Amino acid sequence: MRRARVPKGTRQVTLPPLRRDRRGHGLRAPLAPEDSPLRRSPAQRFDDIVLDCVERLDRRWKEQLAKVEFAVEDVPTLDDWPHDWVPLARAFASTGVLPARIVIFRRPIETRAKGGFRLPDLVSDVVAEQVAEMFGVDPQDVDPSYGSHG
Repeated sequence: MRRARVPKGTRQVTLPPLRRDRRGHGLRAPLAPEDSPLRRSPAQRFDDIVLDCVERLDRRWKEQLAKVEFAVEDVPTLDDWPHDWVPLARAFASTGVLPARIVIFRRPIETRAKGGFRLPDLVSDVVAEQVAEMFGVDPQDVDPSYGSHG
């Protein structure tokens, strides 16, 4: 096989090899650009929604929320859960060296959002409820837009 000659003064660019699907048919390449929101997984998009909610609340509750850790888990562990319903989130008080913590459960919230709620609105309400429970105030005091999403 002969190699193509590259004119002097030009660079040769090596393209990455294209892969085929597992049956050897079509080309496998990304469908969306690297920096596109479409390339983010549902879990990453959910994390972004939670982060936006927390940042919005942090403007009003900066001192109190500085001592609270937020986390997202896919599903709750129900080992120590005394109720017969699945929680959307849980708040844990600080104990010893562990800070206070609010855990948001992605899958139950996504399931509930399919019932007619918009996901960002539902996440916002859930976060406000957990912060309100932790500080012993009304969710409307934490977030004035609580419950007004429709």
